[in-house]
Amino acid sequence: MRWYFLTMIAVAAMVVGLAGFRGTRSANRPLEFLNDMDNQAKIKAQSSSDFFVDGMGSRKPIAGTVPMGYTMPQTTAQSGGFQEFGFAQGKDYFNTGRFGDFWGDGFPDEVTVDEGLVRRGKERFGIYCAVCHGAAADGKGVTTNFGVANIANLNLPQFADPANAQYRTNGSIFNTISHGQGLMGAYGSNIVVHDRWAIIAYVRALQKNAITPSGASPTTPAPANN
Repeated sequence: MRWYFLTMIAVAAMVVGLAGFRGTRSANRPLEFLNDMDNQAKIKAQSSSDFFVDGMGSRKPIAGTVPMGYTMPQTTAQSGGFQEFGFAQGKDYFNTGRFGDFWGDGFPDEVTVDEGLVRRGKERFGIYCAVCHGAAADGKGVTTNFGVANIANLNLPQFADPANAQYRTNGSIFNTISHGQGLMGAYGSNIVVHDRWAIIAYVRALQKNAITPSGASPTTPAPANN
């Protein structure tokens, strides 16, 4: 028993001798048995470095380097190439969803309504819309789990039934996507014009699926006369 206590005292003295008492300050570098990657052979952004001739830690990309999948545009948005990027610029139905002072319905001539458009709309809807409106456009997205209320159920008659007095036409929905409404922010600077119409095509397909009897296949929305 005596040797046990002597051993414990020796171990305690060794620990105190190496690590010091809790709260003790020292100018010496601490002993790190597990450094948890605190010290790495790296250079932090915007820091200096003696390794390079110019003394700068941050290095410039090799001349001509561009991100993967990205092509440098030939013109800038400011120089008149805004339409080249696919965002709204004109005042026609395709770019605004309006015919004068009225919201239009159906799809513009610039959009070909087919399976490819609906497929593209499904992809864009999943990226930008499903988090709030839900995968089925029923207003039961992930954000409802965090107290976000009054998210539109796009399958309700005011969105899906043209006979409803509050029916939202394609043009009206396009405008909401572009400029936002209520708690919904504007996506006009995030989603190109063609993709907004693709999203609308997919929403129309979801609406048809919601009212189609079980077992039947929903149909692809067809273009309508404006």
